[in-house]
Amino acid sequence: MLAEATLRALTEHIGAIVDPDIGQSLGELGAVHSITDGDGGALEVYLELVPPIYRELARQLDRTIAAATQSILPDRQCVVHVRPLAIEPAVPKRLLSGVQDTLAIASGKGGVGKSTVAANLAASLLLEGLRVGLLDADIYGPSVPTLFGLEGATLPAEKRDDGTIVGYPHVQYGIKVASMGFIMQPDQAAIFRGPMLAGYFRTLVEQVEWGELDTLVFDLPPGTGDVQLTLAQQVPLSGAVIVTTPQRLALADVRRSIAMFRRLNVEILGIIENMSYYIPPDAPQKRYYIFGQGGGQQLAEEAGVPFLGEIPIHDDVRTASDSGIPAVLDPESSAAIRDAYRALTLALLRHLRQQNARRQHQPSVEIRL
Repeated sequence: MLAEATLRALTEHIGAIVDPDIGQSLGELGAVHSITDGDGGALEVYLELVPPIYRELARQLDRTIAAATQSILPDRQCVVHVRPLAIEPAVPKRLLSGVQDTLAIASGKGGVGKSTVAANLAASLLLEGLRVGLLDADIYGPSVPTLFGLEGATLPAEKRDDGTIVGYPHVQYGIKVASMGFIMQPDQAAIFRGPMLAGYFRTLVEQVEWGELDTLVFDLPPGTGDVQLTLAQQVPLSGAVIVTTPQRLALADVRRSIAMFRRLNVEILGIIENMSYYIPPDAPQKRYYIFGQGGGQQLAEEAGVPFLGEIPIHDDVRTASDSGIPAVLDPESSAAIRDAYRALTLALLRHLRQQNARRQHQPSVEIRL
């Protein structure tokens, strides 16, 4: 058993460590749950952190906590255990009660590579150790079946004893996936009026059993229509990520998307600039800014939202997508692509944790009549 003075010193040293995302000490956040003697003489440190908890964060804290404990008990190894702090949603969840965070991936217009970004972002979150789902809500052009090698697949479903029908997402590469493409025939034209469109989307949300997830990613159709409105009204969103290209034509539509989400009180977690520059395979050190340069970052500064990063144009993205695997999961893909997605994913996770920390400390108000 640890001596009281030793335990107090360990608690002070570990409590002084600053959470690298939130900028407050672990002590201020109340994150140090307990410190105990473990089996084999190891020191066991138990933390409760604002979610999501991802691999890079855990690695950073492992290093800093090990250094802090070594200064007091130099002959003892340290094992850090981390579990997520329970965060109440801003709005009580009627749907998706097993999902911690919900992210909308949106764009003002089509053709900016939003679905490819959503697929690779979901895969990048998986690589950071999160339990991830991807809901392809792009009713008019569902791309996720192709991007995940699930063309021709249907949505598994069963009828329960109470008469309700429940669907189950496919699990591909460790990611739970559901798409309108699993319901429609491959050559069927998606000709829907607004109420029908919203109804099909609600089916994917309400009747699919998503289970326990850290993050559910929604790949939205382009524009500012019925699906976006239904999502914001039905699902308490953690935030939206806007995908654009650098050119002015795309940026004008992005402004409308930002305005829409703000009117719906949905936090904009950041802007991703896709197709930022071209990397020629025979000269990987060169960059060609085909669609202009810096448009996404300039828009982010103008709108007062985070700029998450740039994604280059690279043939490996096309090759992997056509082969039915997200490029970040393809070991043959360029390191430039994998590095770009990892950097923007870490930036997104930092902003998401900061928002969850703010939400944790928001006072609750109860009104009684």
